[in-house]
Amino acid sequence: MRRGGGGRRLPAAPDRTPMQDPHILYGRNLESAFSRRDSDAFSLCSSRPSSIGTAPSLAAPVTNFSDKASQAAALRVVNAYLAPTINLRHPFPAAKDILAAFRHFLDVLQYRNQGAFEDDLLYILRFLGCPYKLTRSALKAPGTPHSWPPLLSVLYWLTLLVRCDENADNSTSQFDAISDDLTLYFTNSYSLFISGEDDAVAALDDEYFSKARVHAEADVEATQAMEKEAQDLEAKRIKLTSGPSTLEKLQTEKEAFTADIQKFESVVNTWTTKIQEKEESLACLDKELEAKVLDGQRIVAENEELMKKVDTQKLNVRDVERMQREIQAVEHDISKSDNGKVTLEEKGWDLDTAIVRKLEEIEGSMEQVNQALRKLNLNVEFHYTVNTKGSSPVEVLGTGYKTILKPALNSLADEMRMISVSKHDDVVDLEKQSQRNAKVLEEKRNCLSAHQANYDKSVALMDSLDVEIENHGSRCKNDARLIENELEKKEHELSTVEKEAHGLLKNSENRLQDAKQQSDQETQLCARQLLELIDSVADYKEFMEATISGMKKELYETVDYISSLPSKAVPTS
Repeated sequence: MRRGGGGRRLPAAPDRTPMQDPHILYGRNLESAFSRRDSDAFSLCSSRPSSIGTAPSLAAPVTNFSDKASQAAALRVVNAYLAPTINLRHPFPAAKDILAAFRHFLDVLQYRNQGAFEDDLLYILRFLGCPYKLTRSALKAPGTPHSWPPLLSVLYWLTLLVRCDENADNSTSQFDAISDDLTLYFTNSYSLFISGEDDAVAALDDEYFSKARVHAEADVEATQAMEKEAQDLEAKRIKLTSGPSTLEKLQTEKEAFTADIQKFESVVNTWTTKIQEKEESLACLDKELEAKVLDGQRIVAENEELMKKVDTQKLNVRDVERMQREIQAVEHDISKSDNGKVTLEEKGWDLDTAIVRKLEEIEGSMEQVNQALRKLNLNVEFHYTVNTKGSSPVEVLGTGYKTILKPALNSLADEMRMISVSKHDDVVDLEKQSQRNAKVLEEKRNCLSAHQANYDKSVALMDSLDVEIENHGSRCKNDARLIENELEKKEHELSTVEKEAHGLLKNSENRLQDAKQQSDQETQLCARQLLELIDSVADYKEFMEATISGMKKELYETVDYISSLPSKAVPTS
């Protein structure tokens, strides 16, 4: 299927799609490369692209449509392009809106519907090389949760494709405008050159070159500014990515604030409890103060009444003296009562110490009793506790021992009684066994007495043997003493023999040296005789060699003479 209206022909199977590599399509929009917020993407994509060659701002290319956040981001991009004619509601748009969106994209891409819409749409997507698969069932029920994610992915891809196509058309129109200016310049210059107006040609060249130079300088400045902006943004990006993000900083601050809040709450709670306690104590003190004030007012009223009575009474000297004596008696009684109070307080302190000591003793006894109860294993949860506020033994010890401990002890006594009755037979058997053991023990005792008699005999025998051993030892000592004396004598004799042997050895060494000297002299004499003999043998050998050589010479002469005799005899014959 071809596009109508003489538009550009789309490739049958593009190698790369805008969905797969959006940075190649929108390389000049540096702001979109660093933006990561969906609100920015929505604000920048809320209208159609302008006539200049700027690409739409995308927060980031959506590649995963499984989660709801990615679906919402992709849907915002699609709605930003389709607004205000079509609006796809989140999370599941209506079926007619989805089909209207597909028809809108086909109209923008200039594809006419020639057959069934579903068949044409699937064919066009395959023709355009859509990376997402779309089924007929999804197109028949487009608004369901199962079919909406693949439909949304295709709509998102078509949105990117249409924007890429529009940007390409805009750049082509700009290039056409530039080429028209160049064609007009060539036409005018050639026409002036044909007409022979060289000055006009030079002026036209200068004008066009100046405009081209201005455009080139403006482009260079714009390029440098964009490069500088790109470097600044890159440095900003590196700075932002190298350090902790704002969210992490806020999270750390939030954690610190949360910890501080918890600390403050704990402090506030503690102080609140303390304040409540103080308020309660203050209320008690207020009540006591009110009671004291009432008592004071009552006493003041009584004093006033008494003063009035005293004022109304007629007093004489005797009454005054009597009153003074009574006052002294009252003061004396007060001093006595004070002394008695002091003694009573001391006695009270002594009683308190005695009570504390007794309570400690009672607690120790109760601990022992509790340990004994634990050892008895009564299977009841009972242990003695001391009530220091009790005024009677029952209140101090408690009444639990009557209701809990006594029945348990009675049941334990009954069990022990039953156990003792059941074990009476065992005791009888044990008594019989003990009697048998007593008989066996008596027999063993008799046997032991017999063994003791044998032992006594053995001891007597051992004593006699000890006496014999002592006698034998004394005899051996005497023999050893005699042997020692003989050994000393032999050692003395041996020492004398050693001395004689030493003298003999010295004499033998002297004789040996004399014999060595004599043998050396004889050896030297024999050596001289041997040398003389060798010299005589050498002389005789020389004499014999000379004699043999003379005899050989004579023999050779004789042989020569004999050999020459035939030669001499032939001429004579």
